[in-house]
Amino acid sequence: MTKPTTSNSGIPVPSDDQSLTAGTQGPILLHDHYLIEKMAQFNRERVPERVVHAKGAGAFGVLEITEDISQYTKAAALQKGVTTEALARFSTVAGEQGSPDTWRDPRGFALKFYTTEGNWDLVGNNTPVFFVKDPIKFQDFIRSQKRLPDSGLRDHDMQWDFWTLSPESAHQVTWLMGDRGIPRSYRHMDGFGSHTYQFVNEAGERSWVKFHFKTNQGIDFLTQEKADELAGSSPDDHRQDLFGAIKEGDFPSWDFYIQVMPYDDAESYKYNPFDLTKVWSQKDYPKIKVGKLTLNRNPENYFAQIEQSSFEPSNLVPGIAASPDKMLLGRIFSYADAHRYRIGTNYAQLPVNAPKAPVNTYSKEGSMRYAFNSPDTPVYAPNSYGGPHADTAKYGDDGSWDFEPRFVRTGYVEHPEDGDFVQAGILVREVMDDAQRERLAGNIIGHALNGVSEPVLQRVFEYWTNVDADLGKKVEEGVRAGQGNAAPTTSQSPTTPGDEAEKV
Repeated sequence: MTKPTTSNSGIPVPSDDQSLTAGTQGPILLHDHYLIEKMAQFNRERVPERVVHAKGAGAFGVLEITEDISQYTKAAALQKGVTTEALARFSTVAGEQGSPDTWRDPRGFALKFYTTEGNWDLVGNNTPVFFVKDPIKFQDFIRSQKRLPDSGLRDHDMQWDFWTLSPESAHQVTWLMGDRGIPRSYRHMDGFGSHTYQFVNEAGERSWVKFHFKTNQGIDFLTQEKADELAGSSPDDHRQDLFGAIKEGDFPSWDFYIQVMPYDDAESYKYNPFDLTKVWSQKDYPKIKVGKLTLNRNPENYFAQIEQSSFEPSNLVPGIAASPDKMLLGRIFSYADAHRYRIGTNYAQLPVNAPKAPVNTYSKEGSMRYAFNSPDTPVYAPNSYGGPHADTAKYGDDGSWDFEPRFVRTGYVEHPEDGDFVQAGILVREVMDDAQRERLAGNIIGHALNGVSEPVLQRVFEYWTNVDADLGKKVEEGVRAGQGNAAPTTSQSPTTPGDEAEKV
């Protein structure tokens, strides 16, 4: 038997096909409540898209812990033998909802673990570093990757202007312009927590930690030419690939590793370990196998389960805590604040965001409130009537660190081998092979030829020379040779739609 159509309130509706009118040719009547409901609902189907990471894909799965790391952390979800439900969302960074999946861009790698102690969110990228190290520059960085206010077009000159005036970006831009700047698919890239976090064990001992997820599908990438082709022929290629693989039972997986630094090593390490533009050498702090992440279930409704999903670095469970990483500390505020704006103050009650652990909170009311405490639960704390009470003895000292208590506006303390271009140069000279270096130079040249003007262009050459002298020379020669076929462009000139696929 066919199910009757109903209104959102469950009331059977009189027609799917005809509105209620005053006679055959009369006006539509306002009291056709089902028509009004349909139109009003349609007008509100879209919540504001994310300011960054707007275009993405996601799936559900499990995190299985196979190794014992209890000497480092008391987190319940990271104990040997524990399996935890997980949600992953992958994304591009700069593009809007309808942008191609294959633009040259970092990829977001956001994970939500529904642990017995509440949700743990690990919100990182497919790179271990980032463009800036202080959150006060984040908004400016993102705006430089977005669109011009007059033409509404993205602009390479604006991007390189910001990058070359922010030398700390060199390490991330080297990753971006290299092979990993356009992964073959979301399944064929690694994921990183990127930030430095803190582990706390049962004895209260603290250490610093970085999180790595290494793809079991193998690292693979797209050439710029192939990426441009797919941007036109298959703009949702990465979303389609992930959904299709899981649908066919080809479940993607990543091996889960950590790097652990003893607490006291941080002060004397050769690089500042809290600087998001730096990595820790794996020779100094080798990766430790922890377990495996497998994605095995597609969303049933993309909007409800992926678009409305929220990830926030502030979701840290007992045994995992923040560090002096300034970008992390800034994100701890900004992500939750963005969710309150985008999907409402009670976003944590949406099924995809709701924890599996018990919730005992004094938060109340607000738009779209669904869950609530029983009426005999006090609405204030402290109280004498059995309301929740914080267990300071058990949870009060998680994640502290030593610092000098005075107000300053300064960068990170320089460590012996710190420098904005040091690790980018190591990546070029010691990690990449000749073919990778050749593609890196070609990608930079092609990008710089597309709308970058003097004097920004001169700073581009200096930027890459500071990374590596041979690379800088090759970039300058390639750009100057390319300019022989076209007149130099003016600052912030709009580019043609056909060039969009190359943009970061």
